[in-house]
Amino acid sequence: MNFILALVFFLLVSTIAVFSVETFHTSTSTAGLLSGIFVIGALIGRLGAGRIIHRVGSQKVLLTGLIGFLLTTGFYMLPTDLSFFFINRFLHGVSFGFASTATGTIIAQIIPPSRRGEGIGYYSLSTILSTALGPLLGIWIISQTQNFFFVFVINFVLASVIFVLYFLVQAPAMERTPKQNKFSITQYVELKAVPIGVVGMFLGFIYSSIMAFIPFFTKEIDLVEAGSFFFLVYASVVLLSRPITGRLMDQHGANIIIYPCLVLFALGMLLYSQAHYGFMIVLAAILVGFGYGSFNSIAQAIAIKVTPIHRVGLATSTYFILFELGLGLGPFTYGFLIPHIGYRGIYLTAFFMILLSILLYYILHGRHERQLILLDSKN
Repeated sequence: MNFILALVFFLLVSTIAVFSVETFHTSTSTAGLLSGIFVIGALIGRLGAGRIIHRVGSQKVLLTGLIGFLLTTGFYMLPTDLSFFFINRFLHGVSFGFASTATGTIIAQIIPPSRRGEGIGYYSLSTILSTALGPLLGIWIISQTQNFFFVFVINFVLASVIFVLYFLVQAPAMERTPKQNKFSITQYVELKAVPIGVVGMFLGFIYSSIMAFIPFFTKEIDLVEAGSFFFLVYASVVLLSRPITGRLMDQHGANIIIYPCLVLFALGMLLYSQAHYGFMIVLAAILVGFGYGSFNSIAQAIAIKVTPIHRVGLATSTYFILFELGLGLGPFTYGFLIPHIGYRGIYLTAFFMILLSILLYYILHGRHERQLILLDSKN
C-alpha cells in the first residue's frame, strides 16, 4: 500500500510541472508551486493525522485517508482550470498525509525495537522503489504518448488497488490518549523527532531539485535518455545497500552511516551539476543512491528510536512533516532561481548546501548518538 501511495505521488511530481507549462502555459515558478502544493497538503494532513491516530487508532485514519486519496486522484481526470487543479492537488496531498502516516505508524508498532533500523530500512524500500519507478514511468509515458490524461488514468487505477488492499490490513491495537481541551504543541508534534526531522527537511529541499526538474535539465543539456535512467539506477543502488545500512545502524549507531552518506550525496550532486555526458548522469545517480537514498531510512529510524513507543505515530508524522516541507518548498523556490542562475547553478548550490548539512546533522543529532548507543546497551 505504501509503495503504491508513494508511486502515485512521485509519478505526479515528475510530470506535473511539465503538464502545467504545456497545458496552462504557466511560468516555471507557478509550475514549481503546482508541484509543491501537494506536499504542503501532505504536511497538513500529517499534522492532523499524527494527533488523531492516538485518539481513534490508525485503522480509521488509514481508511479516511484512502477514501480521500481515491476521490482526489479521480478528480485529475475532470476537465478543469488552473485554480481547481491547485485545490485538488492540495487536497490530494492532505489525504496522502493521512494514509501514509497511518501506514508508517502501523509498521513502527510491528517492528521489534532491537531491529528497528533494519525493519524501517526494509519498509522504506517501498518508498525508495516508488521514487525511482514513479518518475521513470511518468517520464516514459509523456515521452512516448505526450498524453497527460493517460498518466491520470493510471494513477486512478493504482489508487483503486490501494483501496482494495485496505481490507487485508488489520492494524495492531495501540494505547489511545484522551482528548485534551487545552492546546499544546505536543498534541501535534513529537519534539524529540524534530532535530533529525530538520536535517531531513534540509536534504529533502535539496533532493527536490532533481525530482521536479530533471526533465527540463536533461533536455537542456541533451541527455534525456540518460536522465530517464537516473531513478532506475538510484533505486537499484538503494535496494543493494539498504539491508546492510539498516543492520549497521542497529549494531553500531547511525553516525557510521550518515556521515559517509552525506559526503556521497554531495559528490553526486556536484557531478550531476557538471554533467556533459550520459555516464556522468548515471554515476551521479549511483552516488546519490548510496548517499541520499540511505540517509532517509536511517533518519526515519532515528526519529522513532528517540521517541517513546506510545508516541511513534507522532514521531512518524513529525519527521515526514518536516521532510515533506522541504520537498514542497524546494520546487517553488527553485522555480524562482532557475531564470537567474540556471539549472547547473541550482545543482551546484545544492552541493554546498549538502556540505553544510554535515555540520547541521552533527549539531542536531550526531554529537548525541554515542549517548543513545550506551543507553541502548544498558537496556
